[in-house]
Amino acid sequence: MLYPQYFIDDLKNRADLVRIIQPYAQDLKKKGQNWMACCPFHQEKTPSFSVNPGKGFYKCFGCGKGGTAYNFLMEMEGLNFPEAVKRVAEISGVMLPEPVDDVSYERGKKQREEKKQIAEQVIELNQIALEHWEKELQGKSKKAKQAREYLETRGISDEIQKQFRIGYSPDSWDGLLGVLRDFGADDKLIIQSGLVSVNEEKERTFDRFRGRIMFPVLDVNGRPVAFGARSLDPDDQPKYLNSPETPAYTKGEHLYGLFQARDEIRKKKFAILVEGYLDLIALAQFGITNVAASLGTAFTPEQSKLLSRFAKKVVINYDGDPAGIKAARRAIEHLLPQEFDIKVLVLPDGKDPDDFIRENGTDAYNEARGKATAFLRFALEAAVKDRNMNNAKQKAEAIEDFLPVIAAIRNNIQKRESFDQGMTYFHIEDAALRRELWSSLGPAHNSTATNITQKVSRAARAKITVAERQLLELLVFDQDLRDAILPQLEPSDYENLSTAELFAAFNDIHASKRDITQETLLEHIGDDEDSVDLAHSLLTGTPRRAKEDVMDTVLHEAENCVFALRNMAIANRIMEISREATLAEQSGDAERFNQLTYEQLELEKIRRDLQQRIVEL
Repeated sequence: MLYPQYFIDDLKNRADLVRIIQPYAQDLKKKGQNWMACCPFHQEKTPSFSVNPGKGFYKCFGCGKGGTAYNFLMEMEGLNFPEAVKRVAEISGVMLPEPVDDVSYERGKKQREEKKQIAEQVIELNQIALEHWEKELQGKSKKAKQAREYLETRGISDEIQKQFRIGYSPDSWDGLLGVLRDFGADDKLIIQSGLVSVNEEKERTFDRFRGRIMFPVLDVNGRPVAFGARSLDPDDQPKYLNSPETPAYTKGEHLYGLFQARDEIRKKKFAILVEGYLDLIALAQFGITNVAASLGTAFTPEQSKLLSRFAKKVVINYDGDPAGIKAARRAIEHLLPQEFDIKVLVLPDGKDPDDFIRENGTDAYNEARGKATAFLRFALEAAVKDRNMNNAKQKAEAIEDFLPVIAAIRNNIQKRESFDQGMTYFHIEDAALRRELWSSLGPAHNSTATNITQKVSRAARAKITVAERQLLELLVFDQDLRDAILPQLEPSDYENLSTAELFAAFNDIHASKRDITQETLLEHIGDDEDSVDLAHSLLTGTPRRAKEDVMDTVLHEAENCVFALRNMAIANRIMEISREATLAEQSGDAERFNQLTYEQLELEKIRRDLQQRIVEL
């Protein structure tokens, strides 16, 4: 009885080789990308036993023994191969599939061999297509000339075109189809290649790529497995068109440009990861060649494993828009299990690498890359972006967004330190809640996610200060007082308070010259339960000043409240700066640390002046 080959291969890639070997080599210590120890198979005083978890193998340079996790356990525990597979699955916490008998195994093996043969044939057709499109790009037709002019306007030189095998697919329904048939390929294989589309209703086969610039996707051995294409006609949709999955190509298993960049990535010992092929080509045009692109799809665990074969440091440089930020965070979660050293580069004004390097040049790009943000700081800042951390629900959502990044870290010491930094950043002081959040990072964390979110939300609910409530009570029924006080109240005085929605609502309603009523308040404060409850409490209260009374006393009280809120806002910002400065110091960002320190000193000065004014009042 045997286990399916796909499972054996996947388990080998997922297995934590260090964890499997460490009980038998307790002096195992990390040395660069590898781990070293005295060999468990023979006696020695100087460590010569090397473990490479990224590539999934071990080797002793003394006795010569080496292999995978399966080989190690077969040798060390005297297991046969199926028993070793079962043991690795147990250690890795992976469920075993149903074993297959010898007949089923042979049948599966034959099917895999047939699929491999078809894949090789598809790659052969892709090679024909690639060469055909390269030739077409250099043709004399008006459309070929337009294609060359487009590449010239994008600053893509002839050298780069040749390096990346860029071509042009003529606007013809059967140009490539005819070339493939002339080669002798049958229609069934041509359809399997993904180079053509089929209209089943009209029983017609036609070229998939027409009137487009062609960007071949090469595997790490330089063989064309798929294509990306950009339309030349602005009205031709979609603008970008990619190959479908074929016997030769599975989405998420390849990186565009890795074949061309692999030697430079090894040489520089780090890779830059971008989203699209035009981003990569623009960087290559400006001499930055240690770059790979995730082909516009979400970065996958398979791509992470592939990249780890060439370097263990990566700078993620996706677009700076919300979609790019989200994609970068997901990429981090897939890179961390491969123990990458990760930084994230978000270019100014949310520019993509293509636009930025064309406008600013290589030196400016390299300078920005040198200031890339450590992954932990990026993940924290991304989690809190556009969220009010004084709103309990939004704070809980931010923590829920952040925790998967911590869960992806393999090294337990790094995981714990990163978790603690995150909890400090979010001001989670409750020890019991911290313990529960830490426990939620285990294998069963999804089952308790809702419960954890509710507990974080409850713990995060900020208490309303006396100054907040008093000022709202003074203002709610007194239009004359609102005329005097609201112009003095700045958004920064209240924007991080739990009552921020109410203060903003008061301002908006007053500016529109309407009365503050239940109806007008509910138009502005949304569905936050705490805000709705407080609004109801304010509106059912009594005015703090009768209409015939002078305003001096309530004006003095209101101004005191404003100064108290401003003092509190400054104190909170100083606390945030201290938190950000700690992250900057830990990530080695001296420039950011100095900027924050200067801002803190300036705020301390403003705070002292404000406190003096409060005393004088």
